[in-house]
Amino acid sequence: MVLYGIRHLYGNIRRKDVQDKERCDEENQIVGGSRVMGQKVWVILLVWACFGMTARAQLKTYPEGLHTGLPHNDDYTVRVRMPGGEWQDVFEYKVQVNLDKPQDASMVQFDMGSPVEVMVKKNNGTVREVAIRPLNNEIAFRQVQNTVFFSLDKPRYLSVEFNGDRLHNLHLFANPMAKEVYSGEAKGVMFFGPGVHRPKDLPNNQIRVPSNTTVYLAPGAVLKAKLLVDNAENVRIIGRGILDHPVRGIEITDSENVLVDGITVVNPEHYTVFGGGSSEIVIRNLKSFSCRSWSDGIDMMCCRKVLVDNVFLRTSDDCIALYNHRWNWWGGSSDITVQNSVLWADVAHPINVGGHGDPDSSTGEVIENLTFRNVDILEHDEDDPMYQGCMTVDCGDRNRVRNVLFEDIRVEHIQEGRLFYVKVRFNPKYDRQPGSSIEGVVFRNITYTGVGENRSLIQGLSRDGMVRNVTFENVTINGEKMRDLKETVTNEFISNVSVK
Repeated sequence: MVLYGIRHLYGNIRRKDVQDKERCDEENQIVGGSRVMGQKVWVILLVWACFGMTARAQLKTYPEGLHTGLPHNDDYTVRVRMPGGEWQDVFEYKVQVNLDKPQDASMVQFDMGSPVEVMVKKNNGTVREVAIRPLNNEIAFRQVQNTVFFSLDKPRYLSVEFNGDRLHNLHLFANPMAKEVYSGEAKGVMFFGPGVHRPKDLPNNQIRVPSNTTVYLAPGAVLKAKLLVDNAENVRIIGRGILDHPVRGIEITDSENVLVDGITVVNPEHYTVFGGGSSEIVIRNLKSFSCRSWSDGIDMMCCRKVLVDNVFLRTSDDCIALYNHRWNWWGGSSDITVQNSVLWADVAHPINVGGHGDPDSSTGEVIENLTFRNVDILEHDEDDPMYQGCMTVDCGDRNRVRNVLFEDIRVEHIQEGRLFYVKVRFNPKYDRQPGSSIEGVVFRNITYTGVGENRSLIQGLSRDGMVRNVTFENVTINGEKMRDLKETVTNEFISNVSVK
């Protein structure tokens, strides 16, 4: 932003110079190099001014959130400040989690671009223990009675938990500084300012977003509607606002070049983001909570060239699900990356790949070139053994799954479930035909620190439905390196499964 401002303003100086060239020639002959030197001085001063403004703007809280009408949760008092500066209050939103028995948890957020200090006070009861997860961040804290203090050196998405309570915890979202801000409607900009917004044509529950449009949800904006991007291109949905209890959060169908960045989705009835038959999708800095049946996080059906980066998803169905044919979309899926994210599945899978395909295809659809990298999985809880698995590749409906990489994945807790689940299946509840094959799955640099999980599973279905070429490399379970498949459920329909 500093560099952009310098270039922009310096460019204006240059343009004015050209316009006034004739008038200035005479002056330049009189003053010699002094004018050029003066311009250099102004640029230097501009640099210092921009750096000064940037330093003052490295922490942004949103007092607009106090007036949106969304419910407040008084379980915690949270403040943030620049090191040694004045404490600033942030609004503690009430969010609901966990389908099995919905519970009231808390959420706060702010933007930061330099180190900050955070204070979290638990307002009820005593404090015996504190955890700040993901544990991989190794955030040190200082406890004073029922209050903890800690520092953040960069943006992070965290769960602050007292006395082991993960159902009434504080979700703390320290966002990166917003790079783009609007203060009102403009050409090509659909603007939602602070306050509650609904579709103008009620009882309609969705807002259609046309091509070449930026949807901006300002801090403090609450939109009670689904955003529909259908047969569109060049769409951006950005800001720090909230989609509150929509039917679905964002639906992207038959579209391309779509960006979702920075928003929060609170308790949708269905998916947080649904993609069908679309390509070139980027989902970044998204935060979401859900506590209803079928309330997945990000589901993609027959999509290609998708990047999911730096998201926090706490859902009561699959956090991430990548499928082939379903409903109105055919053609397979490819080139999808999920990275630098935090996943928390109160129900079902954190990551689920390969279900739903075209049973009428003679060869089966292909889902391929999938990467999951640098992901923290905080929870996996699924009662039904058929749907267990933190990292699941589950192939049905004649699908062929190939080239899947799980790398640098840290799993902290499994309430009920499995770590790995790789299976060619026939599930009559969802499939009309069995899956075809799974080939080329790599699990690299995986750590798990929980206890009491069910055994991982790798199984083919038949000689015509094999699992081939699966590699486990540097997998550590409770401090012990995985060396073989003795603790894994297998069958005769697997080939070339190796542990390194």
